[in-house]
Amino acid sequence: MSHSHIDVRYVAKLARLELSDEEVAIFQPQLEAILRHAEALSQLDVTGIEPTAHPAPVFDRMRADVPHASLSPDALLRNAPDQTQAQIRVPKVVTDA
Repeated sequence: MSHSHIDVRYVAKLARLELSDEEVAIFQPQLEAILRHAEALSQLDVTGIEPTAHPAPVFDRMRADVPHASLSPDALLRNAPDQTQAQIRVPKVVTDA
């Protein structure tokens, strides 16, 4: 990655942001520092390192969404406000178009 100079005003225009002269003076060195850091990262040897989406393993925190095997269908529907033929009835929510 080679960049001679990236103007922060140009980047702000692409992002549809209006920057004052004071903000440009603050953000231009920050943008250049970020690009220097990205350049340094691109020089690292990462052979043998597998790509990851997360630095640590991610596990599901939710329980499996399956009914308990020991409960009968009647017990599963006990709290349903309206039921028929061992199914939960819900009001129609689609209107005629």
